Amino acid sequence: MKVIIMGAPGSGKGTQAGFVAKEVGIPKISTGDMLRENVAANTPLGQEAKEIMEAGGLVSDDIIINMLTERVKQDDCERGFVLDGVPRTVRQAEMMEANGLQVDEVLVIETDDDAIIKRMAGRRVCPEDGATYHVETKKPKNDGKCDICGADLITRTDDSPETVQSRLKNYHEQTEPIAEFYQGKTGVTKIDGTQSIEDVHTHVIGALELVLLRMYA
Repeated sequence: MKVIIMGAPGSGKGTQAGFVAKEVGIPKISTGDMLRENVAANTPLGQEAKEIMEAGGLVSDDIIINMLTERVKQDDCERGFVLDGVPRTVRQAEMMEANGLQVDEVLVIETDDDAIIKRMAGRRVCPEDGATYHVETKKPKNDGKCDICGADLITRTDDSPETVQSRLKNYHEQTEPIAEFYQGKTGVTKIDGTQSIEDVHTHVIGALELVLLRMYA
């Protein structure tokens, strides 16, 4: 099963992708993970990406899709994979197809912009281990402290309302059209992301069960 889970920043797509990877037994692949892995392994693509990032530039679509093409050849992708945050643009989706990377389903987590801005404003992150919390929906045991290491929680700069609005604008202009690109090519399922995490997950799993039925009918 090869699945794309997409949604605006703060929609919960990363959380759902992690659930799917664990329950279905397929790897979750994200742009950030691929970049870190390639840089750490000092691959030719990793070296090229590192030079660009250290110079303050943006890693090109070609590098990202070439990394993805190599990543899905690994043994753990034999039964499929779930993509989180890639493709980011229609051009990347087109490049995936050109490289023979087909998917079985695209899941779109849809959430109102105002709800996302409120959700992101309440997010708190541990600077030490990356654990995330929320002032309303996922409170730490001790106010302002990480449950794991006890460090003071922080608000990320890219969670500010102004930054979130900019990220949402980029999503609507660049990433959202990917769903239309795949319409007619494969299954596209839209899921209400304003529900609880558990209810969203129930709908995600239900959609994937239908994918399996379609694949093995």
